[in-house]
Amino acid sequence: MASHPELEEFIWKIADILRGPYRPPQYERVMLPMTVLRRFDCVLAPTKSKVLAECEKRKGSKVSDEALDSVLNKAAGQRFHNRSPLTFEKLKGDPDHIDKHLVSYINGFSANARRIFEYFEFAAEIEKMRESNFLYLVVSKFCDIDLHPDRVPNEQMGMIFENLIRRFNELANETAGDHFTPRDVIRLMVNLLFINDDKLLATPGTIRKLLDPACGTGGMLAEAQNSLSELHAKARLFVYGQDYNKRAFATAASDMLIKQVDHNGSGDNIRFGDTFTDDQFDGETFDYFLTNPPFGVDWKKQQKEIEQEYEKRGFDGRFGAGLPRINDGALLFLQHMIDKFEPVLPDKQKHGSRLAIVFSGSPLFTGGAGSGESDIRKWIIENDWLEAIIALPEQMFYNTGIGTYIWIVTNRKENRRKGKIQLVDARDLWAPGGSEDSRRSLGDKRRHLTEENIAGIVKFYGRFAEADKSKTFDNPDFGYTRVTVERPLRLRYQMTTENKARFLDACPHMLDDVQAIDKALGREPQRDWNTALERILDLLHERRSSWKKPERNLFRNVFTQKDPEAAPVHKEGSERDFEPDPDLRDFENVPLKEDIDAYFKREVVPHVPDAWMYRTKDKVGYEINFNRHFYNYTPPRPLEEIDSELKKAEDEIMLLLRGVTS
Repeated sequence: MASHPELEEFIWKIADILRGPYRPPQYERVMLPMTVLRRFDCVLAPTKSKVLAECEKRKGSKVSDEALDSVLNKAAGQRFHNRSPLTFEKLKGDPDHIDKHLVSYINGFSANARRIFEYFEFAAEIEKMRESNFLYLVVSKFCDIDLHPDRVPNEQMGMIFENLIRRFNELANETAGDHFTPRDVIRLMVNLLFINDDKLLATPGTIRKLLDPACGTGGMLAEAQNSLSELHAKARLFVYGQDYNKRAFATAASDMLIKQVDHNGSGDNIRFGDTFTDDQFDGETFDYFLTNPPFGVDWKKQQKEIEQEYEKRGFDGRFGAGLPRINDGALLFLQHMIDKFEPVLPDKQKHGSRLAIVFSGSPLFTGGAGSGESDIRKWIIENDWLEAIIALPEQMFYNTGIGTYIWIVTNRKENRRKGKIQLVDARDLWAPGGSEDSRRSLGDKRRHLTEENIAGIVKFYGRFAEADKSKTFDNPDFGYTRVTVERPLRLRYQMTTENKARFLDACPHMLDDVQAIDKALGREPQRDWNTALERILDLLHERRSSWKKPERNLFRNVFTQKDPEAAPVHKEGSERDFEPDPDLRDFENVPLKEDIDAYFKREVVPHVPDAWMYRTKDKVGYEINFNRHFYNYTPPRPLEEIDSELKKAEDEIMLLLRGVTS
């Protein structure tokens, strides 16, 4: 039996044959489907004759394709089969036509396996290899690898396949983050997901379901199953995934078949389609959710369908809480998963759901009160579903160095966590290098989590106690009321020759009235528009003149200017209320736990004495400012210390210069 590293390196050497027509980041287009194909060939070899005999027996019968697939799968003893008389060895028998035979061989698979190669778009790669004259060589090299389960067990094959996926994604690190999550991050998420479920999972016969609606190449699903099998060997975890990237979907689907993972009996647990507009699991609920949706992905292409669901179905649909801005659909994935939460009904063996999702910093605080993002955060927090947020170190992902956060969301909090949210700051818990077995960077991934780091973070999380890196808050601590703060409009009245001419250009029929006002009020500036307006109205009344509202507004716009020294302008018909100045309008976020009136008098009035609250536009918002809660003030160094260091550096430079010139 070949060792794990030997098999990996052997397969990797085959990839070198592709150099030239393919660039290294493109090797996966050939190597992943070829590895799958060879594994399938080896798995099906022992029952090949039985499948062919059963197929011959059914020839000419009016059995549907689906029924025939089921019969032949049973003959193969697998969830798939191949009814072609060809094998990898037989493919080598006709080098001149190997491309046609290989296509025919792939077409002999059952529909579920054949669909995988269609999504790999492997037919185009076969033609490309034929044109480059190395298709026969690649097939021959793969014939030298025996990937039968007796020699390469499912667990080892799964690890080989996962590592190939990882290495190919590392080569293509500019896009890897869209469908590939580092294993250290997944291990942490899985630990947090199952942290409180030991008793539930240890129950004999326990069957649980997990969904990743942006599954990419299936790494999270595989890691979740591996971890659960280590913790609770008798528990069964059915994993499900959906993705709209064809190659990623094909990789995940083949990975599931290769490792013979637990499934719901139908074998189609990995499904292709756009999660937002083509929900492949509509109406289903799940016990766990695990995902890393693409950072900052826009949803403009799906905008019409999403907005229709939001407007027509509201909370009966998936997006009732609100819609985020068009350039970041991360919170849409979160709402999609919450919609599939299992209710908490222990008597009916329904134990609620837990969710772990990776976000950038944007969903924490983007959008003010009343925005889609804030309304979604409000909905989640006020329903007491947000359990914790863990800040990860920067430079943890292959295609971005930005800071990332793991959100834990659940509808079955422990009693001690109810009404609470925990923040864990793990930004300083990391080791250098792209992975545990490599200290070199992998794309933008320059840091990784060791097993010790993961255990430390989980310990902080599990203790649920105040510490330097762990803080606990009440749900309302993240909410605020957005109060509109107004200041009065202050206008100075003055008639000038220029303004008079400008006004009469627009309203020449008002010449006599304007002349009378000019004579009565004079040309000196007046800092009380209320008094000036009262005199003007009295004068117009005496003259029996009636101005329309647009004319009155134009008169004020032309003959008044804002003046901070002027008297506040009263609202029409009121001696107590003032007109607000839109240019001086401001907003104050008052913590939900605060009395708004008391807060306003204490925090706003001392700084802005003439401010008052405009309460009709109050809005409640939620944001999570992680840095504010973990900020540590570092006082600046003494100037004497800095001067001393500068003097020392100057002396060193002078010594170096003397050495050069001497």
